Amino acid sequence: MNFFKPNFWDKNRISFFSICLLPFSWLIKLFNLFKYLFTQNYKHSIPIICVGNIYLGGTGKTPLCIEIFSILKSLNMKPAFIRKKYENYQDEVNLLKQSGAVYQNKKRINALNEAIQNKINVAILDDGFQDFSVNKNLSIVCFNEKQWIGNGFVIPAGPLREDLSALKRAHCVVIKGKKNNNIEEKILNKNSKIKIFYTNYKAQNIDNFKSKKVIAFAGIGNPENFFNLLKDNNINILKEKKFPDHHNYSENELQNLIDESRDNNAILVTTEKDYFRINNDKKQNMNYLKVKISIENKNQFIDLIKKII
Repeated sequence: MNFFKPNFWDKNRISFFSICLLPFSWLIKLFNLFKYLFTQNYKHSIPIICVGNIYLGGTGKTPLCIEIFSILKSLNMKPAFIRKKYENYQDEVNLLKQSGAVYQNKKRINALNEAIQNKINVAILDDGFQDFSVNKNLSIVCFNEKQWIGNGFVIPAGPLREDLSALKRAHCVVIKGKKNNNIEEKILNKNSKIKIFYTNYKAQNIDNFKSKKVIAFAGIGNPENFFNLLKDNNINILKEKKFPDHHNYSENELQNLIDESRDNNAILVTTEKDYFRINNDKKQNMNYLKVKISIENKNQFIDLIKKII
């Protein structure tokens, strides 16, 4: 979705706007229930690992998918990424292609069948938790500890695709951030058998930006997390520029950023996803922060993957 998240989505108190939008949220929940009950579920001949979320955007799905791909390769498997095709989400596709094969189709089942025909022996279903047509061997739901579930309401009253009861369908939760006993308790109340892991981002090229003035910009689900990662690494940020999630930058917007950086004797730094959305003739003026995900208790996470392959 190419839009700014409303501020009231991430507030812990009930908002007037949320209350007004609740009837539409109930319709969304009813629609999801009918979809779950009446969608035919297909099993496939290869294991399917689904990485999804119920919080809308900014939960770290893509880096986790890439890390799972790396794990599978180390286990001598032949994995591939499976995605539903969206014309506006090519930034994520280009990022995944840096690691391995990506199969896309308007129907994920068709993309899966194509992958199987090409001798892929394990599929990483990127953002498919709400696709009930595909039977998953391992369903992973991602959260960000800082945003958690926002105000707890389903869209449009809040930032959730589904409420927490959806975790009954999941095998594993991956939380980006610090250990949080309160969050864990709420998760386990919905599914006592679920496995919980924590991740953090490690900046790979942060030294490139040390001792420099930086104008940081991002068009991702939660740009604050990107800005905070730079600050945590003691980067001198002059200005922060926020754009809608999956924003397609215009020539004028990019040129304005370039001009502003020159006027302030600063460099431009963005996310890797954003970088892939920038026209090639402007990329020479841009820098991106390369990150790698770090999984706590990684060996236990690998054991979970081994059980289904």
